[in-house]
Amino acid sequence: MAQGWMAGTAVVAGGDGPREKLLLEGPQSLSDADLLAVFLGTGTVGRPVHDLARDLLGATGSLRSLLERNPRQLAALPGLGPARAARLVAAMEMARRCLAQSISRQDVMSNPAQTRQYLAARLRHLRYEVFACLFLDSQHRLIVFRELFRGTIDGASVYPREVVAECLLHNAAAVILAHNHPSGVAEPSAADRQITRRLVDALALVDIRVLDHVVVGEGSAVSFAERGLL
Repeated sequence: MAQGWMAGTAVVAGGDGPREKLLLEGPQSLSDADLLAVFLGTGTVGRPVHDLARDLLGATGSLRSLLERNPRQLAALPGLGPARAARLVAAMEMARRCLAQSISRQDVMSNPAQTRQYLAARLRHLRYEVFACLFLDSQHRLIVFRELFRGTIDGASVYPREVVAECLLHNAAAVILAHNHPSGVAEPSAADRQITRRLVDALALVDIRVLDHVVVGEGSAVSFAERGLL
């Protein structure tokens, strides 16, 4: 018996599949196809699991593109079906909740990169614009994340009065604003700057600080605070 990457993890001698490699060398040693094969567990009739994993990645373009599909789209892919699609969606949601729990235990401003990562995980895959908030306590720890407004691919209408009401509902002392650009370009628009200023002014009237506004694009997220735009 060989010892795996975690103490006490045993790997069957002679095993050369992705699962054995994961246990022996750790998950970082696996390719995207290997990881997907481990998740799927088995292939289909006449189609080994690793071939199925490669075919799914080829059909969708990338692991990220696969995982960002909705349950119905996933279920329609050959070799997945409703049960496997549900497991994939659940795995993604667990990852998002893990990120949320990580930032909820600390001052979110102490690790802005992790906060942007969480917001990207929540918003980047959406094909319509969403405006959301991270509501924070007086220690800048996460109370709750909420999507407040949804729009078309062109934008979402944001109403300062409703943002103020939500902040008061959650007894927030501070807030981080966030929205996505379905176009993929994270650069803040003139309209983004205008609504941010209106929200800063409206929330200041009830002593709630806007710590940041994060714009999520395809491959990046732009922070108003880091740009000096607040």
